[in-house]
Amino acid sequence: MKQSKGNSISTNIFHLFYSTALASVLNAGALIVLAYYLQAYHYGLFSVVFAFAMIMAYFTDAGLSNIVLREGSVKGADVSAVISSYIKMRAALLIVTFAVGFLLIEIMHGNNAELIKTAYLLVFPMVTGVAMQSIGITYFQLKEKMQFCGLIRIISAICLVGSIISGMLLSLNPIIISSLYGCSYLAAGMIGIAMLMKNMKINWRGKFHRGLLQNLGSFTLGGLLFVLLPHLGPLVLERTLTLQEVGLFAVAYRIPQALQQIPFIVAGAYYPVLFRHFNHQQLKEHLSLLISQTKIMALIGMVMTIPFYYMSETIIGFLFGENWLEAAIPLKILSILLTLQAVNISLADGLTTRARQLYRTSVQLVAVLIGILLYIVSSSHYGLIGAAFAGIAIELVTLGGFWIFTAEKETVARKVLVPYLTLFLVSLVVFDYFLHNLPILAMTLHLCSLIVFLLIDKELKWKVNFFVKETLQKKWKKHHEQERGMENG
Repeated sequence: MKQSKGNSISTNIFHLFYSTALASVLNAGALIVLAYYLQAYHYGLFSVVFAFAMIMAYFTDAGLSNIVLREGSVKGADVSAVISSYIKMRAALLIVTFAVGFLLIEIMHGNNAELIKTAYLLVFPMVTGVAMQSIGITYFQLKEKMQFCGLIRIISAICLVGSIISGMLLSLNPIIISSLYGCSYLAAGMIGIAMLMKNMKINWRGKFHRGLLQNLGSFTLGGLLFVLLPHLGPLVLERTLTLQEVGLFAVAYRIPQALQQIPFIVAGAYYPVLFRHFNHQQLKEHLSLLISQTKIMALIGMVMTIPFYYMSETIIGFLFGENWLEAAIPLKILSILLTLQAVNISLADGLTTRARQLYRTSVQLVAVLIGILLYIVSSSHYGLIGAAFAGIAIELVTLGGFWIFTAEKETVARKVLVPYLTLFLVSLVVFDYFLHNLPILAMTLHLCSLIVFLLIDKELKWKVNFFVKETLQKKWKKHHEQERGMENG
């Protein structure tokens, strides 16, 4: 079968941008509707179960998706064999994950019948659906056809919103709503698998691709820690705060967590290309690409942080109502996560694509251990505010660790980390101090100040201009071809 050529990075970023933006808006809408319907206690209970579901969903992958991108990007690789072996391994991992996961849930929460029932009805369909979606997304990411990755995400978000709204209209109880939440992932996963099978024949009897086992342990632990970090709060805080307080924290945390998908637009487009550069020993190109990715992701994170930092109370009141205003200050603090996480994602990808997965895993392990301690101590003494600051501290530890093990770390610090983060954080403090009574003006001025990055960074300005020109040229070419086709017709 003749393999079609993948899209360019700019085209993939375009496809991922509109699809991820739409999916994020729909997911955020689902979050708002769900919080309104469940209220703080049941939303706290849902958040705990959801954290378990996401961790279990990761174990059905165990880092394999990254290894598939690595193995499939090698010159002359048999993509069909790689994907077929990948599906077989994920099916086996799904069975093991359910057995171990539900055993742990029973042991840890056996005295809470409502939580156990919610877990069974949410986790089974959700984890299965996430696994199926991931298989389809990984294949299209490997082929550098991000429009299909985006389509799967959009379908998932539409199913999610539709299921929640349907449950509300039927006045279903919170447990059934949770079940519908999980089933929406399953429906999108089935569509994702159907799209994969339409583009590739799965050889179930083919030879197993042993390359998937190379460094699997390091990828598994590293990926688990990466998934665990954002869900660490609800899991730990359940022991130190009430479920109502956990619900308030979850609302404040879930907003930046949902928007975190937008920096993955850039990461998803760059990831297979970074792997390809390293596999072909093009180290200068790898470093240049990593620096560009980090700059773009940092700016995206800043643009998302600013509105939520200055307007947190207004946003919480408008979206969730006055009953949730206690989540405003935690949201303001946690909005900084959007910038830190965007940079961390890029640096982490730089380590993985340069065969430094062990270093990435080590940093994440240290961050998780420190995070558990910080969440316990901070929330015990300072409640929700302490928990929010603990979340920021964890990301700072992770950022420092990733940078230490980054190749050419001095170059990365000089060109990106020091100028970008310093200028942003200083601006944040100055605008907040002098204009705290005028949040809209502070937000507007801070957003405008980001133009400074384009003015002082000639390399970034050139890349932005190149991207705009390339996009316009493609649109003009497509329009010209359509006109010529109409004339010929």
